[in-house]
Amino acid sequence: MWLVGRSTFFSLPRPAVVSIRTLSSISLSREPPPCAAFDDAEFLPWLRRKSGVEISSSLKIGRSEYGRSLFASRFIEGGECILKIPHNAQITPDKIFPRFNSLLGDNVSDIGRLALILLSEEKLGLASDWAPYIACLPQMGKLHCTIFWNKQEMELLRSSSVFHESVQNRNCIKKEFLALISALKDFTEMTGSLELEKFMHAYGVVGSRAWDATKQGLSLIPFADFFNHDGYSEACLLSDDDKEVSEVIADRNYAPGEEVLISYGKFSNATLLLDFGFTLPYNPYDQVQLCVGLPQYDPLFSNKVELLHRHNMPTTSDTTGPDGARSSFTIKAVRSTDGRGFPPPLRAFARVLSATTCQELENMAAEAVKRDGRLARFPLGDKNKEVISHRFLLSKITDLIEEHISAISLLDTKCIGCYQFLHRRKLAKDLLNGELRILHSAASWLTHYCSTLSA
Repeated sequence: MWLVGRSTFFSLPRPAVVSIRTLSSISLSREPPPCAAFDDAEFLPWLRRKSGVEISSSLKIGRSEYGRSLFASRFIEGGECILKIPHNAQITPDKIFPRFNSLLGDNVSDIGRLALILLSEEKLGLASDWAPYIACLPQMGKLHCTIFWNKQEMELLRSSSVFHESVQNRNCIKKEFLALISALKDFTEMTGSLELEKFMHAYGVVGSRAWDATKQGLSLIPFADFFNHDGYSEACLLSDDDKEVSEVIADRNYAPGEEVLISYGKFSNATLLLDFGFTLPYNPYDQVQLCVGLPQYDPLFSNKVELLHRHNMPTTSDTTGPDGARSSFTIKAVRSTDGRGFPPPLRAFARVLSATTCQELENMAAEAVKRDGRLARFPLGDKNKEVISHRFLLSKITDLIEEHISAISLLDTKCIGCYQFLHRRKLAKDLLNGELRILHSAASWLTHYCSTLSA
Protein backbone atom coordinates (compact mmCIF):
# COMPACT_ATOMS: atom_id res chain seq x y z
CA MET A 1 0.00 0.00 0.00
CA TRP A 2 1.38 3.43 -0.89
CA LEU A 3 0.33 7.06 -0.95
CA VAL A 4 -0.87 8.22 -4.34
CA GLY A 5 -0.32 11.77 -5.54
CA ARG A 6 -2.24 13.70 -8.15
CA SER A 7 -0.32 13.72 -11.39
CA THR A 8 1.20 17.04 -12.49
CA PHE A 9 2.64 18.18 -15.79
CA PHE A 10 6.12 18.87 -14.47
CA SER A 11 5.93 18.73 -10.69
CA LEU A 12 6.29 16.08 -7.99
CA PRO A 13 3.57 15.34 -5.38
CA ARG A 14 4.17 15.90 -1.67
CA PRO A 15 2.06 14.74 1.35
CA ALA A 16 0.23 17.09 3.79
CA VAL A 17 0.34 18.20 7.43
CA VAL A 18 -2.24 18.60 10.19
CA SER A 19 -3.81 21.99 10.72
CA ILE A 20 -7.14 23.50 11.73
CA ARG A 21 -9.30 23.83 8.63
CA THR A 22 -11.02 27.06 7.80
CA LEU A 23 -13.16 27.83 4.78
CA SER A 24 -10.52 30.24 3.51
CA SER A 25 -7.89 27.49 3.57
CA ILE A 26 -9.89 25.30 1.23
CA SER A 27 -9.77 25.84 -2.50
CA LEU A 28 -11.76 23.46 -4.63
CA SER A 29 -11.00 22.36 -8.11
CA ARG A 30 -12.10 22.26 -11.68
CA GLU A 31 -15.84 21.65 -11.63
CA PRO A 32 -17.81 20.62 -14.73
CA PRO A 33 -21.43 21.56 -15.39
CA PRO A 34 -24.18 19.02 -14.59
CA CYS A 35 -24.20 15.85 -16.73
CA ALA A 36 -26.62 16.14 -19.62
CA ALA A 37 -27.27 12.41 -20.03
CA PHE A 38 -26.71 11.03 -16.52
CA ASP A 39 -27.92 12.14 -13.13
CA ASP A 40 -25.59 12.24 -10.11
CA ALA A 41 -27.81 9.69 -8.35
CA GLU A 42 -27.18 7.20 -11.18
CA PHE A 43 -23.40 7.51 -11.08
CA LEU A 44 -22.53 5.38 -8.05
CA PRO A 45 -24.88 2.49 -9.00
CA TRP A 46 -23.33 2.52 -12.51
CA LEU A 47 -19.79 2.38 -11.05
CA ARG A 48 -20.85 -0.40 -8.66
CA ARG A 49 -22.16 -2.47 -11.59
CA LYS A 50 -19.03 -1.82 -13.63
CA SER A 51 -16.59 -2.74 -10.85
CA GLY A 52 -18.63 -5.57 -9.34
CA VAL A 53 -18.00 -4.33 -5.78
CA GLU A 54 -19.39 -1.83 -3.29
CA ILE A 55 -17.58 1.47 -3.91
CA SER A 56 -18.73 3.43 -0.88
CA SER A 57 -21.54 3.32 1.66
CA SER A 58 -20.24 6.46 3.36
CA LEU A 59 -20.25 9.03 0.56
CA LYS A 60 -22.77 10.67 -1.71
CA ILE A 61 -22.44 13.16 -4.56
CA GLY A 62 -23.76 16.62 -3.83
CA ARG A 63 -23.28 20.25 -4.74
CA SER A 64 -21.32 22.85 -2.83
CA GLU A 65 -20.66 26.44 -3.78
CA TYR A 66 -17.65 25.05 -5.64
CA GLY A 67 -19.66 22.56 -7.72
CA ARG A 68 -19.84 18.76 -7.60
CA SER A 69 -18.42 17.43 -4.32
CA LEU A 70 -18.53 14.39 -2.04
CA PHE A 71 -20.44 14.49 1.26
CA ALA A 72 -20.78 12.12 4.20
CA SER A 73 -24.00 10.10 3.80
CA ARG A 74 -23.71 8.99 7.46
CA PHE A 75 -21.42 9.58 10.42
CA ILE A 76 -17.80 8.83 9.40
CA GLU A 77 -15.16 8.03 11.99
CA GLY A 78 -11.51 9.00 11.52
CA GLY A 79 -9.45 6.02 10.35
CA GLU A 80 -12.39 4.44 8.54
CA CYS A 81 -12.05 3.33 4.91
CA ILE A 82 -14.62 5.43 3.05
CA LEU A 83 -13.88 4.54 -0.58
CA LYS A 84 -12.60 1.51 -2.51
CA ILE A 85 -12.26 1.54 -6.28
CA PRO A 86 -10.78 -1.55 -7.96
CA HIS A 87 -8.28 -1.09 -10.76
CA ASN A 88 -10.70 -2.59 -13.29
CA ALA A 89 -12.94 0.48 -12.81
CA GLN A 90 -10.10 2.91 -13.58
CA ILE A 91 -9.00 4.22 -16.97
CA THR A 92 -5.30 3.52 -17.54
CA PRO A 93 -3.03 4.12 -20.57
CA ASP A 94 -3.02 0.39 -21.43
CA LYS A 95 -6.75 0.65 -22.23
CA ILE A 96 -5.94 2.56 -25.42
CA PHE A 97 -7.08 0.83 -28.61
CA PRO A 98 -4.46 -1.88 -29.36
CA ARG A 99 -4.14 -0.80 -32.98
CA PHE A 100 -3.09 2.69 -31.80
CA ASN A 101 -0.74 1.64 -29.02
CA SER A 102 2.04 0.18 -31.17
CA LEU A 103 2.12 3.30 -33.37
CA LEU A 104 2.47 5.97 -30.69
CA GLY A 105 5.97 5.16 -29.40
CA ASP A 106 7.70 7.27 -26.75
CA ASN A 107 6.71 10.63 -28.25
CA VAL A 108 3.27 10.46 -26.63
CA SER A 109 3.16 10.50 -22.81
CA ASP A 110 0.73 8.65 -20.54
CA ILE A 111 -1.23 11.90 -20.22
CA GLY A 112 -1.44 12.11 -24.01
CA ARG A 113 -2.57 8.47 -24.26
CA LEU A 114 -5.27 8.99 -21.63
CA ALA A 115 -6.39 12.14 -23.48
CA LEU A 116 -6.74 10.09 -26.66
CA ILE A 117 -8.78 7.48 -24.78
CA LEU A 118 -11.14 10.19 -23.50
CA LEU A 119 -11.59 11.60 -27.00
CA SER A 120 -12.22 8.11 -28.42
CA GLU A 121 -14.80 7.30 -25.74
CA GLU A 122 -16.43 10.70 -26.12
CA LYS A 123 -16.83 10.04 -29.84
CA LEU A 124 -18.76 6.82 -29.05
CA GLY A 125 -21.29 8.85 -27.07
CA LEU A 126 -23.84 6.81 -25.12
CA ALA A 127 -22.43 3.62 -26.68
CA SER A 128 -19.25 4.05 -24.59
CA ASP A 129 -18.84 1.84 -21.53
CA TRP A 130 -17.56 4.97 -19.78
CA ALA A 131 -20.37 7.29 -20.91
CA PRO A 132 -21.59 8.23 -17.37
CA TYR A 133 -18.03 9.19 -16.40
CA ILE A 134 -17.24 11.03 -19.66
CA ALA A 135 -20.46 13.01 -19.27
CA CYS A 136 -19.33 14.28 -15.86
CA LEU A 137 -15.95 15.61 -17.00
CA PRO A 138 -15.37 19.36 -17.49
CA GLN A 139 -16.59 20.80 -20.77
CA MET A 140 -14.54 22.97 -23.12
CA GLY A 141 -13.80 26.37 -21.61
CA LYS A 142 -14.43 25.27 -18.01
CA LEU A 143 -10.81 24.56 -16.99
CA HIS A 144 -8.64 27.28 -15.46
CA CYS A 145 -5.19 25.64 -15.85
CA THR A 146 -2.91 28.34 -17.24
CA ILE A 147 -2.46 26.60 -20.61
CA PHE A 148 -6.01 27.85 -21.35
CA TRP A 149 -5.42 31.50 -20.39
CA ASN A 150 -5.48 34.05 -23.20
CA LYS A 151 -2.74 36.64 -23.75
CA GLN A 152 -4.41 39.32 -21.65
CA GLU A 153 -4.92 36.91 -18.75
CA MET A 154 -1.35 35.61 -19.04
CA GLU A 155 -0.02 39.15 -18.64
CA LEU A 156 -1.35 39.03 -15.07
CA LEU A 157 1.32 36.39 -14.37
CA ARG A 158 4.23 38.09 -16.12
CA SER A 159 6.28 38.57 -12.91
CA SER A 160 5.96 34.88 -11.93
CA SER A 161 7.83 31.89 -13.33
CA VAL A 162 4.36 30.43 -13.97
CA PHE A 163 4.20 32.64 -17.07
CA HIS A 164 7.13 30.91 -18.78
CA GLU A 165 6.19 27.46 -17.45
CA SER A 166 2.72 27.85 -18.95
CA VAL A 167 4.21 28.66 -22.35
CA GLN A 168 6.49 25.64 -22.01
CA ASN A 169 3.57 23.38 -21.07
CA ARG A 170 1.57 24.59 -24.05
CA ASN A 171 4.45 23.95 -26.44
CA CYS A 172 4.97 20.44 -25.05
CA ILE A 173 1.29 19.59 -25.62
CA LYS A 174 1.46 20.91 -29.19
CA LYS A 175 4.53 18.75 -29.80
CA GLU A 176 2.69 15.66 -28.51
CA PHE A 177 -0.32 16.51 -30.66
CA LEU A 178 1.82 16.65 -33.81
CA ALA A 179 3.48 13.33 -32.88
CA LEU A 180 0.05 11.77 -32.35
CA ILE A 181 -1.33 13.07 -35.65
CA SER A 182 1.74 11.76 -37.47
CA ALA A 183 1.53 8.32 -35.83
CA LEU A 184 -2.19 7.92 -36.55
CA LYS A 185 -2.22 9.44 -40.03
CA ASP A 186 -3.72 6.27 -41.52
CA PHE A 187 -6.67 6.30 -39.10
CA THR A 188 -8.61 9.16 -40.62
CA GLU A 189 -11.74 8.21 -38.68
CA MET A 190 -9.83 9.39 -35.58
CA THR A 191 -7.38 12.03 -36.81
CA GLY A 192 -9.84 13.55 -39.26
CA SER A 193 -11.82 15.04 -36.38
CA LEU A 194 -8.91 15.49 -33.96
CA GLU A 195 -8.12 19.17 -33.42
CA LEU A 196 -5.43 20.75 -31.27
CA GLU A 197 -8.01 22.60 -29.18
CA LYS A 198 -9.89 19.37 -28.38
CA PHE A 199 -6.69 17.48 -27.63
CA MET A 200 -5.42 20.28 -25.38
CA HIS A 201 -8.69 20.27 -23.47
CA ALA A 202 -8.57 16.48 -23.00
CA TYR A 203 -4.91 16.79 -21.99
CA GLY A 204 -5.85 19.40 -19.38
CA VAL A 205 -8.67 17.21 -18.05
CA VAL A 206 -6.27 14.29 -17.58
CA GLY A 207 -3.47 16.45 -16.18
CA SER A 208 -5.79 17.93 -13.55
CA ARG A 209 -7.56 14.71 -12.55
CA ALA A 210 -5.28 11.69 -13.05
CA TRP A 211 -3.57 9.85 -10.19
CA ASP A 212 -0.31 7.94 -10.19
CA ALA A 213 -2.16 4.96 -8.75
CA THR A 214 -1.33 1.68 -10.51
CA LYS A 215 1.52 -0.35 -12.00
CA GLN A 216 0.24 0.85 -15.37
CA GLY A 217 1.13 4.42 -14.40
CA LEU A 218 -1.40 7.24 -14.41
CA SER A 219 -5.07 6.46 -14.06
CA LEU A 220 -8.38 8.29 -14.12
CA ILE A 221 -10.44 7.13 -11.15
CA PRO A 222 -14.20 7.76 -11.42
CA PHE A 223 -15.88 9.04 -8.25
CA ALA A 224 -12.52 9.74 -6.58
CA ASP A 225 -12.42 12.67 -9.05
CA PHE A 226 -15.19 14.32 -7.07
CA PHE A 227 -13.08 14.75 -3.93
CA ASN A 228 -12.03 18.35 -3.50
CA HIS A 229 -8.68 19.48 -2.11
CA ASP A 230 -7.78 20.71 1.35
CA GLY A 231 -4.09 21.50 1.64
CA TYR A 232 -4.21 20.80 5.39
CA SER A 233 -5.92 17.40 5.16
CA GLU A 234 -4.03 14.21 6.02
CA ALA A 235 -6.39 12.03 3.99
CA CYS A 236 -5.13 10.92 0.59
CA LEU A 237 -5.69 8.28 -2.04
CA LEU A 238 -3.84 5.02 -1.32
CA SER A 239 -3.16 2.21 -3.76
CA ASP A 240 -2.59 -1.53 -3.24
CA ASP A 241 -1.33 -3.37 -6.32
CA ASP A 242 -1.62 -6.77 -4.61
CA LYS A 243 -5.34 -6.26 -3.96
CA GLU A 244 -5.66 -4.15 -7.14
CA VAL A 245 -7.62 -1.45 -5.39
CA SER A 246 -7.36 2.27 -4.60
CA GLU A 247 -8.87 3.55 -1.37
CA VAL A 248 -9.27 6.56 0.90
CA ILE A 249 -9.05 6.54 4.72
CA ALA A 250 -10.83 9.37 6.56
CA ASP A 251 -8.38 11.53 8.53
CA ARG A 252 -11.02 12.75 10.99
CA ASN A 253 -14.67 12.41 11.97
CA TYR A 254 -17.35 13.74 9.59
CA ALA A 255 -20.97 14.46 10.47
CA PRO A 256 -23.73 13.40 8.04
CA GLY A 257 -24.00 15.98 5.25
CA GLU A 258 -20.51 17.41 5.82
CA GLU A 259 -18.24 17.70 2.79
CA VAL A 260 -15.37 15.17 2.83
CA LEU A 261 -12.01 16.52 1.65
CA ILE A 262 -8.64 14.99 0.89
CA SER A 263 -5.19 16.32 0.00
CA TYR A 264 -3.83 16.12 -3.54
CA GLY A 265 -0.35 16.72 -2.10
CA LYS A 266 1.86 19.49 -0.69
CA PHE A 267 1.64 21.66 -3.78
CA SER A 268 2.52 25.33 -4.11
CA ASN A 269 0.03 27.72 -5.69
CA ALA A 270 2.23 27.73 -8.79
CA THR A 271 1.70 23.97 -9.24
CA LEU A 272 -1.99 24.15 -8.29
CA LEU A 273 -2.60 26.88 -10.85
CA LEU A 274 -0.46 25.39 -13.61
CA ASP A 275 -1.86 21.89 -13.41
CA PHE A 276 -5.20 22.02 -11.59
CA GLY A 277 -6.51 25.53 -12.27
CA PHE A 278 -7.08 26.72 -8.70
CA THR A 279 -5.19 28.34 -5.81
CA LEU A 280 -5.35 28.67 -2.02
CA PRO A 281 -5.76 32.14 -0.48
CA TYR A 282 -2.96 31.21 1.94
CA ASN A 283 -0.84 28.25 0.92
CA PRO A 284 1.76 27.00 3.46
CA TYR A 285 3.62 25.21 0.65
CA ASP A 286 4.15 28.24 -1.55
CA GLN A 287 7.56 28.68 -3.17
CA VAL A 288 9.28 30.85 -5.77
CA GLN A 289 11.48 29.94 -8.71
CA LEU A 290 14.51 32.23 -8.91
CA CYS A 291 16.57 32.18 -12.09
CA VAL A 292 20.17 33.36 -11.73
CA GLY A 293 22.51 33.97 -14.66
CA LEU A 294 26.25 33.80 -15.20
CA PRO A 295 27.29 36.67 -17.51
CA GLN A 296 28.99 35.67 -20.75
CA TYR A 297 31.41 38.59 -20.37
CA ASP A 298 32.76 37.26 -17.05
CA PRO A 299 36.51 36.57 -17.64
CA LEU A 300 36.12 33.33 -15.67
CA PHE A 301 32.90 32.28 -17.41
CA SER A 302 34.22 28.97 -18.80
CA ASN A 303 36.03 28.09 -15.56
CA LYS A 304 32.92 28.72 -13.49
CA VAL A 305 30.62 26.74 -15.78
CA GLU A 306 33.05 23.81 -15.80
CA LEU A 307 33.36 23.90 -11.99
CA LEU A 308 29.59 23.98 -11.52
CA HIS A 309 29.03 21.09 -13.92
CA ARG A 310 31.81 19.05 -12.33
CA HIS A 311 30.01 19.32 -8.98
CA ASN A 312 26.55 18.39 -10.28
CA MET A 313 25.27 21.95 -10.54
CA PRO A 314 24.31 22.08 -14.22
CA THR A 315 23.45 25.28 -16.04
CA THR A 316 21.41 25.89 -19.17
CA SER A 317 22.45 28.10 -22.08
CA ASP A 318 20.77 31.49 -22.26
CA THR A 319 20.22 32.71 -25.82
CA THR A 320 17.80 35.53 -24.98
CA GLY A 321 19.94 37.81 -22.81
CA PRO A 322 23.43 38.78 -21.67
CA ASP A 323 23.83 35.70 -19.48
CA GLY A 324 25.69 32.86 -21.11
CA ALA A 325 24.39 30.30 -18.61
CA ARG A 326 21.53 30.17 -16.13
CA SER A 327 20.28 28.04 -13.27
CA SER A 328 16.89 27.96 -11.56
CA PHE A 329 16.41 27.50 -7.81
CA THR A 330 13.37 26.92 -5.61
CA ILE A 331 13.00 29.20 -2.58
CA LYS A 332 10.59 28.26 0.21
CA ALA A 333 9.57 30.27 3.26
CA VAL A 334 12.68 31.19 5.29
CA ARG A 335 11.45 31.04 8.88
CA SER A 336 14.58 30.68 10.99
CA THR A 337 17.74 32.63 11.72
CA ASP A 338 19.91 29.87 10.25
CA GLY A 339 18.42 30.31 6.78
CA ARG A 340 16.49 27.05 6.53
CA GLY A 341 14.22 27.30 3.51
CA PHE A 342 16.83 29.23 1.56
CA PRO A 343 18.37 26.73 -0.93
CA PRO A 344 22.06 25.95 -0.21
CA PRO A 345 22.76 25.36 -3.94
CA LEU A 346 21.66 28.95 -4.64
CA ARG A 347 24.09 30.28 -2.05
CA ALA A 348 26.82 28.08 -3.54
CA PHE A 349 26.03 29.40 -7.03
CA ALA A 350 26.33 32.98 -5.78
CA ARG A 351 29.70 32.23 -4.12
CA VAL A 352 31.03 30.85 -7.39
CA LEU A 353 29.73 33.93 -9.24
CA SER A 354 31.52 36.23 -6.79
CA ALA A 355 34.95 34.73 -7.53
CA THR A 356 37.32 37.05 -9.40
CA THR A 357 40.40 34.81 -9.62
CA CYS A 358 41.13 31.22 -10.67
CA GLN A 359 42.70 30.69 -7.24
CA GLU A 360 39.36 31.34 -5.53
CA LEU A 361 37.68 28.72 -7.72
CA GLU A 362 40.48 26.23 -7.01
CA ASN A 363 40.08 26.86 -3.29
CA MET A 364 36.34 26.13 -3.52
CA ALA A 365 37.01 22.89 -5.41
CA ALA A 366 39.66 21.82 -2.88
CA GLU A 367 37.37 22.60 0.06
CA ALA A 368 34.59 20.52 -1.52
CA VAL A 369 36.95 17.53 -1.72
CA LYS A 370 38.00 17.94 1.92
CA ARG A 371 34.45 18.22 3.23
CA ASP A 372 31.46 16.35 1.77
CA GLY A 373 32.05 16.80 -1.97
CA ARG A 374 29.46 19.57 -2.36
CA LEU A 375 30.70 22.81 -3.87
CA ALA A 376 30.79 26.09 -1.90
CA ARG A 377 28.33 24.93 0.76
CA PHE A 378 30.18 26.70 3.58
CA PRO A 379 30.77 30.45 4.13
CA LEU A 380 33.73 31.88 2.26
CA GLY A 381 36.86 32.57 4.28
CA ASP A 382 36.84 36.14 2.98
CA LYS A 383 33.86 37.76 4.77
CA ASN A 384 33.84 40.58 2.25
CA LYS A 385 33.28 38.12 -0.61
CA GLU A 386 30.65 36.27 1.41
CA VAL A 387 28.74 39.54 1.90
CA ILE A 388 29.11 40.45 -1.80
CA SER A 389 27.75 37.07 -2.92
CA HIS A 390 24.71 37.33 -0.67
CA ARG A 391 24.04 40.99 -1.47
CA PHE A 392 23.93 39.95 -5.11
CA LEU A 393 21.15 37.50 -4.23
CA LEU A 394 19.41 40.16 -2.16
CA SER A 395 19.41 42.51 -5.16
CA LYS A 396 17.86 39.82 -7.37
CA ILE A 397 15.15 39.08 -4.81
CA THR A 398 14.50 42.79 -4.19
CA ASP A 399 13.93 43.24 -7.92
CA LEU A 400 11.43 40.39 -7.89
CA ILE A 401 9.65 41.89 -4.87
CA GLU A 402 9.25 45.19 -6.70
CA GLU A 403 7.94 43.40 -9.80
CA HIS A 404 5.39 41.46 -7.73
CA ILE A 405 4.21 44.55 -5.83
CA SER A 406 3.77 46.40 -9.10
CA ALA A 407 1.92 43.47 -10.69
CA ILE A 408 -0.42 43.08 -7.69
CA SER A 409 -1.24 46.79 -7.66
CA LEU A 410 -2.10 46.63 -11.37
CA LEU A 411 -4.46 43.67 -10.92
CA ASP A 412 -7.24 45.81 -9.48
CA THR A 413 -7.00 48.24 -12.40
CA LYS A 414 -7.91 45.44 -14.82
CA CYS A 415 -11.68 45.72 -14.85
CA ILE A 416 -12.93 43.47 -17.64
CA GLY A 417 -16.38 42.40 -16.47
CA CYS A 418 -16.62 38.79 -17.64
CA TYR A 419 -16.64 36.06 -14.97
CA GLN A 420 -13.71 34.18 -16.48
CA PHE A 421 -11.37 37.17 -16.33
CA LEU A 422 -12.46 38.16 -12.81
CA HIS A 423 -11.97 34.58 -11.57
CA ARG A 424 -8.53 34.26 -13.16
CA ARG A 425 -7.53 37.67 -11.80
CA LYS A 426 -8.34 36.34 -8.33
CA LEU A 427 -6.19 33.23 -8.99
CA ALA A 428 -3.32 35.45 -10.17
CA LYS A 429 -3.61 37.54 -7.01
CA ASP A 430 -3.42 34.44 -4.77
CA LEU A 431 -0.35 33.26 -6.68
CA LEU A 432 1.50 36.59 -6.59
CA ASN A 433 0.64 37.30 -2.93
CA GLY A 434 1.93 33.87 -1.93
CA GLU A 435 5.17 34.33 -3.88
CA LEU A 436 5.57 37.81 -2.39
CA ARG A 437 5.40 36.36 1.14
CA ILE A 438 8.20 33.93 0.25
CA LEU A 439 10.33 36.67 -1.33
CA HIS A 440 9.92 38.93 1.71
CA SER A 441 11.00 36.10 4.04
CA ALA A 442 14.08 35.45 1.89
CA ALA A 443 14.99 39.14 1.69
CA SER A 444 14.60 39.54 5.44
CA TRP A 445 16.97 36.67 6.15
CA LEU A 446 19.55 37.85 3.58
CA THR A 447 19.49 41.37 5.05
CA HIS A 448 20.04 39.97 8.55
CA TYR A 449 22.83 37.65 7.36
CA CYS A 450 24.72 40.40 5.52
CA SER A 451 24.31 42.83 8.43
CA THR A 452 25.64 40.25 10.88
CA LEU A 453 28.73 39.59 8.75
CA SER A 454 29.37 43.28 8.15
CA ALA A 455 29.15 44.02 11.86
